Amino acid sequence: MLRYLYADQLDAHPALRDAMFRDRAIQFRDRLGWAVDVDEDGMERDTYDALNPLYVIWQTPGGGHGGSMRFLPTIGPTMVNDHFSDLIGGGAIQSPLIWECTRFCLSPEADGRVAATLMLGGGELMRAFGLSHLIGVFDDRMTRIYRRIGSSPEVLGEGQKFGSRVSVGLWPYTPASRARVLLRAGLSSDLSEHWFARSFGCAVAQAPRVAAAPATAEIFPLRRAG
Repeated sequence: MLRYLYADQLDAHPALRDAMFRDRAIQFRDRLGWAVDVDEDGMERDTYDALNPLYVIWQTPGGGHGGSMRFLPTIGPTMVNDHFSDLIGGGAIQSPLIWECTRFCLSPEADGRVAATLMLGGGELMRAFGLSHLIGVFDDRMTRIYRRIGSSPEVLGEGQKFGSRVSVGLWPYTPASRARVLLRAGLSSDLSEHWFARSFGCAVAQAPRVAAAPATAEIFPLRRAG
């Protein structure tokens, strides 16, 4: 199932938390060769994990980590603005209507539907909170995955960074793209709605929109204790 958890909620799910950070180390350090920080317990974290981001996590039937993504609003620090702005002409992308998605991670045992399910979760956040776009940095291998899912981004810029060919992409939300991703994930709309309500305590349609939120507003529009 999909879980939506803020960083300060992860301690209530220690096995899921630890498996997510270990799978990130396996993917980004071991498989892709990125220069990421991995601690003595084999977990990969960076400074953005300390900003209380929102994670979308696929939890396996056994309670393990199947895949995850991390979300932060662009009105605060983001990887795109802090490290990749040269790929988009040197400017900063900042809007309460645009969130950054990073650390798209699949466990070594994940099947093809997990990637689509994670993208579905990102779309549900956009739909729930009235976001116009997600923005993210991705490497070449993800291009094929996004195309297969049916959720290819608009590429804003690309180039060589940290030894890899990377691109900055922008994803809009449309009902048609949601339908394509649901089909690829093999899920029903009702089930996706159920997972959202289970995490946030309300339906997607009841979630507060951020369209009129000033830059000084609470960084995320919806929290649920516990």
